[in-house]
Amino acid sequence: MTHQDTTPSPGASADRTERELREALAALAGGVPEATPDTYRTARGEWLRRERRRRLVLAVLITVVFALATLIGLWVLNHAPAEPGVIFSGTGSPAVTSLPRPHP
Repeated sequence: MTHQDTTPSPGASADRTERELREALAALAGGVPEATPDTYRTARGEWLRRERRRRLVLAVLITVVFALATLIGLWVLNHAPAEPGVIFSGTGSPAVTSLPRPHP
């Protein structure tokens, strides 16, 4: 056999490609199950249940994070030192610690 014998003509190549494509699509379509009348309703119901559950989990997660942040904040404020710090010690001169006030 020569190289020319194995090379199909352009028309035969297109026909072969079309035939193989039809066979592949037919095999793919044969593997798809037929839809029953309630398939859409069932799939939509499952999707809505998953969406509701996703939203519920998100709401619970947000609530837990907010409550945890509030509790941590309150715990930190509760453990702050009771004596005044350096900023509010009142040891500096009035001109340095506050702005001058206009007299009426």
